[in-house]
Amino acid sequence: MAWFVYVIECRDGSLYTGIAVDVAKRYALHVAGKGARYTRSRPPVRLLAVMPCADRSGALKAEYAIKQLSPTEKRAWCADNLFTN
Repeated sequence: MAWFVYVIECRDGSLYTGIAVDVAKRYALHVAGKGARYTRSRPPVRLLAVMPCADRSGALKAEYAIKQLSPTEKRAWCADNLFTN
């Protein structure tokens, strides 16, 4: 089963990073206000980036690494991992 790391841009301009097996379903939960506490108080505007990972462990490690980046570095990472519909 493939896991993914994703980055969401929130209404206040902040970035939320998470992991999921089904990114579309997880994003829909964030939009509906049933996702993470962070996105309940900062509604998502758009999905910026998605990166596939081999397994949950790899996704968690990638998520941690992305969360250590500055906002500018995160946006640069997103530019390299653009989400396309």
